[in-house]
Amino acid sequence: MPTITASERIVDVVVVAPDVHGDERGRFLETYRRSWFPLGREMVQGSCSDKRAGALVGLHYHLHQADYWYVVRGRARVVLHDLRQGSPTDGATMLLDLGEQNALGVFIPPGVAHGFAALADMTLTYLVDGYYNPADELGVAWDDPEIGADWGVTAPVVSDRDRANPRRSDVPSPLRPTLGLRT
Repeated sequence: MPTITASERIVDVVVVAPDVHGDERGRFLETYRRSWFPLGREMVQGSCSDKRAGALVGLHYHLHQADYWYVVRGRARVVLHDLRQGSPTDGATMLLDLGEQNALGVFIPPGVAHGFAALADMTLTYLVDGYYNPADELGVAWDDPEIGADWGVTAPVVSDRDRANPRRSDVPSPLRPTLGLRT
């Protein structure tokens, strides 16, 4: 049975430490099960992201979509930041190191900004409970001092999209998530 832990840092974030079974042939582990997540809905889309060491993605957030992340190869520093108005942890930032040597998965509820830095060449798989919707693809500045994230990389390679994200204090009110908002 995996260890399932509700985050004390950001409400509704759930961290999973799967049971790892291995022998001389390799290893096996179950990375996701819907029943592990009280707020989870059916995951309808799965994707895979390969990144080179030093790449930084984020911070992204959704008003309506939840994500589940698992690093299958390499190492990543995951940064989560609660943007949800009305959340008891609004403004909290959380760091997790995920990867081959630290087999953890993380459930990210809507309204929690999320990103990762590749600490080594890596592959991230992720499941989402909503199909791609460009209107629900939002972002906040990865280097916002109010968020204060330690990404673990010194010269990150960041996309133009992520460099253009506003600071938390500049996110327009209609795009600020609210705790419990889902459709």
